[in-house]
Amino acid sequence: MKRIVHHAIYDTFADWETGHATAHLRNGRYQREPGGFEIVTVGLTGASVVSMGGLRVTPDLTLDRLSPADSALLVLPGADLWDAGDELAPFARKAREFLDAGVPVAAICGATAGLAREGLLDDREHTSAVVQYLEAQEGYAGAKRYVDSDAVLDGDLVTAGPTEPVAFAREIFRRLDIYRPEVLEAWFRLFSRSDAAAYEVLMTA
Repeated sequence: MKRIVHHAIYDTFADWETGHATAHLRNGRYQREPGGFEIVTVGLTGASVVSMGGLRVTPDLTLDRLSPADSALLVLPGADLWDAGDELAPFARKAREFLDAGVPVAAICGATAGLAREGLLDDREHTSAVVQYLEAQEGYAGAKRYVDSDAVLDGDLVTAGPTEPVAFAREIFRRLDIYRPEVLEAWFRLFSRSDAAAYEVLMTA
C-alpha cells in the first residue's frame, strides 16, 4: 500500500472535519504497520488558502500533478465553496479519476455535494447531511442509494455528514484496513463516547 494520503485544501475548508482522520493516520499509533502515513496537502494552485477556522495553509502539491498511482487515499473536506459555484469541481473530477483507478476517496459535508453533481453517488451507497441537501444538487440521481447513517463505506468511497468527523475517520481506517477490528471498534468508542474501557484495549494494541 502507498503510505501517502492526499488531503485537498481550498479556501473555507472545514478544518475540524478531517482532523481525527489525518492525525491518527499520521501518528501510526495502534496501526498494523508501523510508521503511519504522510499527509500531503493538495490545492488548485500553489497559493495559500484559509480554512473556515482561520488557518492559513500552503499546499504541498497542485491538483494537476496529483495521480492516483501515488496515493493511498484522497480526502475531500467540506467548504463553503462547494455550495458557491463550480470552483471546486476539478476536485470532484479528480475523485472520479481516483475511483476509476481503484484508489479510495473520502468526502465529508459539502464535498458530498460536489461528488453528487459529478454523478459519483448515483451507483454507490452514501450519506451526507440529509438527503434533501443532495437532491438539491443538479445531476444527482442517487437518492435511492442514500443511507441515513453517521458515515458510509461503499467499495472505495467513504462519505459522512458535517457532524460526524469521528465516524468519518472510522470508515477511512476501515477501508485502509490499518487497525485490527477490535482496535478500530475501541478507537471509535474512545473518541466518540469517551469510553474508558476502550482506552485499555488501545494501550495493549
